[in-house]
Amino acid sequence: QVQLVESGGGLVQAGGSLRLSCTASISIFNINTMGWYRQAPGKQRELVASMITNGGSTTYADSVKGRFTISRDNVKNTVYLQMNSLKPEDTAVYYCKSTAYYRTYWGQGTQVTVSS
Repeated sequence: QVQLVESGGGLVQAGGSLRLSCTASISIFNINTMGWYRQAPGKQRELVASMITNGGSTTYADSVKGRFTISRDNVKNTVYLQMNSLKPEDTAVYYCKSTAYYRTYWGQGTQVTVSS
């Protein structure tokens, strides 16, 4: 069906930046929504950012508003999460999520660690 491959995680110092990528196995025009979730140790998985693919409407968690930006590249069938001014509390496994063909798909997750 639809596969999502994530990349871009790593270890950075507080105040640094990372860009996560999520590449879909189908045209992004066939994907209704895409978003990023994260799960920190001992915490629930939470929404970070999402977008309606064919419209550009975006939503951000209050904790990342103004620091993170979700965007897409239609040619590469890829959605990005640009993360700036990273904080230690941003440390988590980040998961890409998409909705297509009336079903939900998840990426494998990528670790983001922010040191103080």
